[in-house]
Amino acid sequence: MSRQMKLQMYAVCLFMCIPGFAVAQQSVTQAQLQQAQDAGASDKVDLSQYIQSGGNSTGRNKPINMPSSSGPMPAGDEDLPPPYGANLFQGGFESERSDGLNSSYLVAPGDKISIQMWGTVNRADVMTVDNQGNIFIPDVGPVKVKDVPANRINAIVTQSIKSIYTNNVSIYVNLLTSTPVSVFVAGPVLRPGQYAGLASDSVLFYLKRAGGIDPYRGSYRNIKVLRNQQVVLDYDLYDFLKEGKLAGFSFKDEDVILVKEQGAMVTVEGSARYPFRFELLQEKTSGNDLIYYSRPLEKTSHVAITGNRNSGPISVYLPIDEFDDFKMVDGDVVLFNDDLRPQVISIQISGSYLGPSFYTVDTNTRLLDILSHIEVDPNQANYGAIYIKRESVVQQQKMLIDESLNRLERSIFTAPASSDGEARIRAQEAQLVSQFVARARLIEPLGKVIVSENGKVANIRLEQGDEIVIPAQTDLIQVSGEVLMPQAIVYNSNATIRDYVAWAGGFSERANDERIAVVRANGLTIFIDSQNSWLADENKQSLQAGDQILVLPKIDTKLLQAVKDITQIVYQIAIAANVVK
Repeated sequence: MSRQMKLQMYAVCLFMCIPGFAVAQQSVTQAQLQQAQDAGASDKVDLSQYIQSGGNSTGRNKPINMPSSSGPMPAGDEDLPPPYGANLFQGGFESERSDGLNSSYLVAPGDKISIQMWGTVNRADVMTVDNQGNIFIPDVGPVKVKDVPANRINAIVTQSIKSIYTNNVSIYVNLLTSTPVSVFVAGPVLRPGQYAGLASDSVLFYLKRAGGIDPYRGSYRNIKVLRNQQVVLDYDLYDFLKEGKLAGFSFKDEDVILVKEQGAMVTVEGSARYPFRFELLQEKTSGNDLIYYSRPLEKTSHVAITGNRNSGPISVYLPIDEFDDFKMVDGDVVLFNDDLRPQVISIQISGSYLGPSFYTVDTNTRLLDILSHIEVDPNQANYGAIYIKRESVVQQQKMLIDESLNRLERSIFTAPASSDGEARIRAQEAQLVSQFVARARLIEPLGKVIVSENGKVANIRLEQGDEIVIPAQTDLIQVSGEVLMPQAIVYNSNATIRDYVAWAGGFSERANDERIAVVRANGLTIFIDSQNSWLADENKQSLQAGDQILVLPKIDTKLLQAVKDITQIVYQIAIAANVVK
């Protein structure tokens, strides 16, 4: 391999508004109105407190004991995701908003207005809007201010005063306080009843005071405001959740906010940014509307729909482009799925190399295909000991270790005891094994795939996420495991395993000196047995620079009966993770 190779790699790339539905207006029934009035009888607000306190309180700071749940969940909904918008009323806007008037507030009887005049006439008065919607200004007469927006009250009153005092009079008018209104909240909310607030407060304010909409029974899309038994406004909270749109409205005393029953629901699963249950405005709604709210990921290619129709159960699988016109009904489950196979994979390079560390290649690329484009320094890289780290091998090694640990636990905890003494021994053994199992489960395998030996590299097919490791040239031997001083030692061609262990301080008292693991630079693990004499066959296995000598622990046969099983697991861990546990 030349010292400088030209790097050439070409990545192969694969390219691949909800209309509102008219809903018939429905008037509240007398029974529903009576339900709200009865429920709120115990929580009615004495509006006289606002008048007596100068109108400085609106009831916003009154503590509300919100229910901790929405009541029993309907059967069959236990495993379903929450409805879209279910967290809308979890915020604190109802209690955190400061008192004050917004500019769209309409003046109502009972409001207090401050008027100050100076110049040829000096006067300061606070006037209350009477039942006819007027304030009476001396020498000017009645001025009608009812239903005047708060941001125009100064101009209206100033104009009336200027019609009398035409010269040298300055005027300042300010709306001091507003009279609260009492609004009923009915339907599937957590606390239906009667609540006080400002006329300019939003429908969300009153719904929050009522505990919010019942997420299992109430509609987020069909909310009506009734005045004198007539629908004066419709709310679809999906417009607010999606676009931030919330129609302005001025409430009056005895208005009723009626939350209708929950409509048809469709459950969204899979590759969507909003995997919730969505309410349909009509009994049959096209898939395009659902896509608008659920926002499937760009990689979504197909849609699976399961549900029931009059003819029986259905199960449909179609491309996402054809889903736009598909008609959904109540109870359908929509699964957005990525069913396109990738045509490119990402490969990572680590170790001793020059150039980029990530490559995007065709799915059919093999190891030698990409190695021919990786630049290395032959004096620094041990390119004859290349190996691969693969995620699928990690999972397989982890599964094998877990299966061995499970078998060990079953054999220990189900072993019979014939006497009290043996039972105590079994209990002690079970405790020791439990500690070993707990530590062993924390081991993360490396997922090594051995692809090289004696300088030859196997031309295997690469997988997504593979990490090609090119070890660096080294003059060291790593000695670890059950030795007194684990360390790196300079390679000596004349030294044996006995020598390296001695240079690392010798075996610890827990060491298994009858079998030692040697991990090659290419990831291959071999075991050396002493047989009859201590490490008699060690000279048959020549050490190489870059090797790791791994001294395994000895299992005490006097304490544990499952020596064979534990020993097997120790060997599995040594091979999979190059560590001793």
